[in-house]
Amino acid sequence: MSDIILHHYDLSPFSEKIRLALGYKGLDWHSVIVEAVPPRPLLDRLTGGYRRVPVLQVGADIYCDTEVIFRALERIKPEPTLYPTGEGMSKALSLWWDRSTWKPAIGILVDYIGEHLPEEFLKDRKDHYLGYDISKDGMAPMLPAYVQQMTAFADWLASILRENGDYLTGDRLSAADLTCHHSLWLLRANCGADAIDAQLKLAPEVVAWMDRIGAIGHGSKTDMTPEKAVTVAKAATPADPGLGDNDPSGIALGTKVSVTPDDNARVPVTGTLVGADAQEVVVAIDSPEAGGLHVHFPRAGFETIAESNSARSAA
Repeated sequence: MSDIILHHYDLSPFSEKIRLALGYKGLDWHSVIVEAVPPRPLLDRLTGGYRRVPVLQVGADIYCDTEVIFRALERIKPEPTLYPTGEGMSKALSLWWDRSTWKPAIGILVDYIGEHLPEEFLKDRKDHYLGYDISKDGMAPMLPAYVQQMTAFADWLASILRENGDYLTGDRLSAADLTCHHSLWLLRANCGADAIDAQLKLAPEVVAWMDRIGAIGHGSKTDMTPEKAVTVAKAATPADPGLGDNDPSGIALGTKVSVTPDDNARVPVTGTLVGADAQEVVVAIDSPEAGGLHVHFPRAGFETIAESNSARSAA
């Protein structure tokens, strides 16, 4: 198996849940630090232009979005599993949490540290990523609502933990724990744990759960340059996706498709469909710098459209 390479940056909450997953599975990995604000030219060579972080690389296979990264880690090292009670509840809870908490968490974050965020970061998130102003002044009018929402969501976590025990889906950690941890981690790490715990009225069960998740750590990592990661990709051959010709909408293997996030940072990646099932889609791209690559995406949260359909829709 090729080495595991994670392209990420330190303060990315979505990267934090993958760093914790690597630690939980006891995997050795290489850390490639990317800029929080594009351009990221070398990462673009690997992904075909996908602009969100983190990205996992295993040789010439590139995994975009945390859901499909979790799936890749399960293949690499099945135990300890991220889905001890099955995938359904963990994936559903994770998708809900990611989408429901992101904006209120950012609203609270910038109330504390918004004046320290670089102007280029704010402009990028408004113009190219989220489509709305996340400056302190821009988010301030809705701050009470953001606090209300995050308090309600955290209270739901407390209720689940009282029912299930140490973890959200039972007595063993799951992907849902790593996902639901990350928004609160972002706030507690940057705004002060005591301040956030008080503001959101975090129950003792939630605070103890946060401590359990944080204690997992990130495993064993070594630093790698972006240039080296591209060299690794070019020297490798993509693995057989092993998914077959199982696109739910009937798109055949060999079709040129675009894959686009359906919520934000809607930059399409165009390639040739080489594998598909109900949960994952894989497209082949070719880069002069990185060679032939397979880029993997989850189904949930992404739109895979045959290029001929895209052309008809635009006409």
